[in-house]
Amino acid sequence: MRQEFSDLVAVVTGGASGIGAETVRILVDLGAKVGVLDINTGERTKNMLPVKADVSDDHSVRSAIEAIAEEFGGIDIVVNNAGIGAQGTVADNEDEEWMHVLDVNLLGMVRTSRAALPYLRRSAHASIVNTGSVAATAGLPNRALYSASKGAVEALTRAMAADHIREGIRVNCVNPGTADTPWIGRLLDAAYDSAAERASLEARQPHGRLVTPVEVADAIVYFASPRSGSTTGTSLAVDGGMQALRLRPRDQ
Repeated sequence: MRQEFSDLVAVVTGGASGIGAETVRILVDLGAKVGVLDINTGERTKNMLPVKADVSDDHSVRSAIEAIAEEFGGIDIVVNNAGIGAQGTVADNEDEEWMHVLDVNLLGMVRTSRAALPYLRRSAHASIVNTGSVAATAGLPNRALYSASKGAVEALTRAMAADHIREGIRVNCVNPGTADTPWIGRLLDAAYDSAAERASLEARQPHGRLVTPVEVADAIVYFASPRSGSTTGTSLAVDGGMQALRLRPRDQ
């Protein structure tokens, strides 16, 4: 198992924290060499190269991808994980905010995948994994902009899978529920009653708690693995049943 990703090179955007950081850790533990694209970079460690990059800037992304490919001799896996949140109904965000969130959450994946395609086409185990959200498949209040961006990610995933399957490139998507990430932490810190807000977020997931970053990372790593070589164009919910289950109240 520890050699599952030996001789494979992965790129993880937003890899410095939360789900991205857990994904990087697991990939390295399983033998991969990993390039970490993030606006906040840490120290280099064995088989992990941090590269400062902004997914909303095409030149920044292309330079980072080229640096990783040159350092490690190619690219086999792209994990499009970088993203930002947004709150509000369709009436609450100005056009500028809509464009900014779509620029990062959707076009950031486009830029990274586009830059990596020449290297992926040369790989025998090419895989792209996009981080989506339960917001793409379930209507959540006060998440119009965020939901639109993640719905686009799910549609993009299927389209890319169709476009590149005959080039040997698989494309899949992981849809987390409400995960215990730094963004959720900031939302809780800003809430009037953070304990009550956390309890509310936990209660709307049928298994009664927030999803852990490592649970999402494990799903990402499954899609990235050569073991899932017949899986493409697929979305996997890691949401404690939030999208699919309809439970009765506890007192019934």
